[in-house]
Amino acid sequence: MSALREAQLGAIRATNPALVVVDVQQSFADPAVIGSYGADLATVQSAVDTIATLVTAARNAGVPVVWVELGSDPERPWRASAWLRGGDPGAPFGPEEPCVVGTPGAEWFGVTPADGEIRVVKRGYSGFLGTGLADRLTSRGIGWLAICGLTTECCVAATATDACQLDWPVLIPQDATAAYEKELHEAALAQLALNVAVLTDSAELIELWKAAPA
Repeated sequence: MSALREAQLGAIRATNPALVVVDVQQSFADPAVIGSYGADLATVQSAVDTIATLVTAARNAGVPVVWVELGSDPERPWRASAWLRGGDPGAPFGPEEPCVVGTPGAEWFGVTPADGEIRVVKRGYSGFLGTGLADRLTSRGIGWLAICGLTTECCVAATATDACQLDWPVLIPQDATAAYEKELHEAALAQLALNVAVLTDSAELIELWKAAPA
């Protein structure tokens, strides 16, 4: 372990962690949906399986699990996203719109929140934008975050970036995130490691939780 990494991990050991699970929903993880993207389904499923392992380990260690989910609302459409994807900011939702509120696409896939765990619904990419998540983490005395989910280059990156800018140290378990292309996943991790987070894996993260304050 490098001196820098030892210092980084040492500085957070005495503070309270939380696990943040981002967008592990049917629209992004169900093979019946993402298969149409030409995605690397095995990589996505492996990440979902690892996330489920982390959720169980966090609960066993007394680490809060925080759930961030996309809720696309036809009554409050994201006009900039519609413009970026199709050129028409006023376009109505089409059949490929992800995670539409009240539809199966918005439901969790392979993991399920437990009663009493923090849940926030977002409109865009970051779990912190307009959700009140920062205040809820602060009120719980959370000192650092492990962020996992889908997809690495999009909502995981946006949530991790905002967490860092809001002053939480961030760890990203590389085996608990995925993109639909290997190269995109790896490029996103490289950028996050440069500017936002310390990269880790599920095994190291679980060991860090075991040493966290009760």
